[in-house]
Amino acid sequence: MKYILVAILLTSILISCKKESFITSSTARLYTSADTLHFDTVFTTTGSTTRFFRIYNDNNQKLRLSKVSLRGGSASFFNINVDGTPGPEVSNIEMDANDSIYVFVTVKINPTAADLPFVVQDSILIDYNGNERWVQLEAWGQNANFFRSKVLTGNVTWTNNRPYVITGGLLVDQNATLTIEKGCRVYMHADAPLVVDGTLKVTGEKYDSTRVVFKSDRLDDPYRDFPGGWPGIYFRETSKDNTLQYAKILNAYQGVIAAKPSVNSNPKVLLSECVVDNCYDAGILGVQSSIKAQNCLVSNCGKNVLLGYGGTYDFSQCTIATYSNSYLLHKDPVLVVTNYTKSGNTVLTDNCTASFTNCIFWGENGTVDDEVVTDKQGSTQFNVTFANCLWKITKNKPANVTTSGTILQNNPPLFDSINTQLRIYNFRLREGSPALDKGTITGLTIDLDGELRNVGAPDLGCYEKH
Repeated sequence: MKYILVAILLTSILISCKKESFITSSTARLYTSADTLHFDTVFTTTGSTTRFFRIYNDNNQKLRLSKVSLRGGSASFFNINVDGTPGPEVSNIEMDANDSIYVFVTVKINPTAADLPFVVQDSILIDYNGNERWVQLEAWGQNANFFRSKVLTGNVTWTNNRPYVITGGLLVDQNATLTIEKGCRVYMHADAPLVVDGTLKVTGEKYDSTRVVFKSDRLDDPYRDFPGGWPGIYFRETSKDNTLQYAKILNAYQGVIAAKPSVNSNPKVLLSECVVDNCYDAGILGVQSSIKAQNCLVSNCGKNVLLGYGGTYDFSQCTIATYSNSYLLHKDPVLVVTNYTKSGNTVLTDNCTASFTNCIFWGENGTVDDEVVTDKQGSTQFNVTFANCLWKITKNKPANVTTSGTILQNNPPLFDSINTQLRIYNFRLREGSPALDKGTITGLTIDLDGELRNVGAPDLGCYEKH
């Protein structure tokens, strides 16, 4: 019996020693969680987010990595950190049996003379037991025009030779005009509102490559699709004669905000053929202001269109729609119009004039019954009209409003294709949509795609079906 116990003890010791020893065979198993790390567009000098992969020791013994090295060395655009130790090369890394370590990678691209995107590549070598394993690194890099906490004065024109990256915010001074030409891409940091005290003119054109895009500077997955990635565009009290045509305002906290009345007879903000999408709070917010919108799509925002404390508003041929998705729960009406605001316990009111013609107001997958809500307090003027619209609402009509023409109530508009899981949102109209040919003449000859509208009875919403 004593010899049996000794034998068991010796066997246990030998097994333990074997597990604690390092496997040195060239057949040792090692694999990585990725063979390539790809970084989406990284603007020069701004740096990227951190990506990582894992190295797995799939053996019942410890494994020593001779080195994990960035082949471009200290001159590489990439930086690595291996299990807490910075590179570009880390040696003699011990890995326990059936364990793993992390390799973190960042990239920072220096400016060059190139205006077009360019590819930056490198590779990471994992050397162990005479074997070599490789992980490839690839990033799209692009030069840009950088502005940090910038105040623009005079007349400034932006062309589309390079993107514009804004950090810390951009202010268009009271007597200044910023003109943004077709095809410009404007990327805003999380701390960067575009504040307009003067005038903003956006002159996009109908093709995807010639529209002007405002969006977050986080282009890496999954952040590129997150709402609230930057503050938004704010038109303040002295701002005037702002025109945005073929603009896309994406992923902001609030998309377009107009405060205080126009200082002249023109709308403070004219939006033509614009898209405002995926904003965390309001897509369009008017506060005692003046906005004209035509052929616009306001989609998937926390509060699509919110017009408060009175003002003057004119919306024609607009689609205002929201579907609950993985980023935003649809819990607020897509349109709210009021003539008041509250300051503490005091209710302040002002005149409100708003017209909506040939528009669609729709929402699904949320908690909202009435997608159009109007609310009047006090005795100030409240002149709100709807002509030839489609809306989702449980009442006969919203309170204190006038309707005319064909009002389609609770008839699904039959958008072309909506898939919230795949983030597919095509708000064009399908064959058989009740919104086809139900509009009245508005004088608008094109739609959001820049295509001609029917001369007699246009479709409702921002798109004309052809």
